[in-house]
Amino acid sequence: MLIIPAIDIIEGKCVRLTQGDYSQKKIYNENPLEVAKQFEDAGLARLHLVDLDGARAGMVRNWKVLETIAGKTSLIIDFGGGIKKSKDVKIVFDSGAAIATVGSIAVTNEEELVNWLSQFDAGKFLLGADVKKEKIAIHGWQETSDIWVYDFISKYIEKGIKQVFCTDVSKDGKLEGPAIDLYKTIIGKFHGLDFIASGGVSSLEDLEELQRIGCSGVIVGKAIYENRIKLNELKMFS
Repeated sequence: MLIIPAIDIIEGKCVRLTQGDYSQKKIYNENPLEVAKQFEDAGLARLHLVDLDGARAGMVRNWKVLETIAGKTSLIIDFGGGIKKSKDVKIVFDSGAAIATVGSIAVTNEEELVNWLSQFDAGKFLLGADVKKEKIAIHGWQETSDIWVYDFISKYIEKGIKQVFCTDVSKDGKLEGPAIDLYKTIIGKFHGLDFIASGGVSSLEDLEELQRIGCSGVIVGKAIYENRIKLNELKMFS
């Protein structure tokens, strides 16, 4: 199981939110590159980089942070937040991301996303399924659609998506454990999907359970920053 540490960026700084609430912001480091190098030094290969300014603005903002980390580490970076137009996708790839993370646009502009999947290669996209009570949440989790998560994933697998990460909004940033039952259901329905868990991870035991149920990866954020999980403890999963 791949451990994917997360760096969320606001105004160029490494932060974490609780349940996507910008008013519940905590700054962990003024220098995201420093954090990324710590992850690399610990033997981690991948990074989940989120442009929270971009997500709020509806356009990529913190591409310079991406460019710096991509240029000064060997981490495989997936980058999301504010990818709304083809030019945003191009900026993300040109700035050094290996993978573009998309979420809301898969609900609000399916035609545009499908164009990107053919233009840039579907294998270079990570689909984010943010969930409230098994329904897809969009626009920074402020709005809940009437789309069942299972229908959403199924549709985009048919369109070539190979990687999906799923965040149960009720769990995110609370360090109360991940949505194990939801993930078991998804993994059971979509055999062969590269499925990544996200949100709620608070301990090594949570990671072991996610590995046991068949997750191919897990995004870990707050648990690392709050020292619930030590970086050297993550070697057991590599």
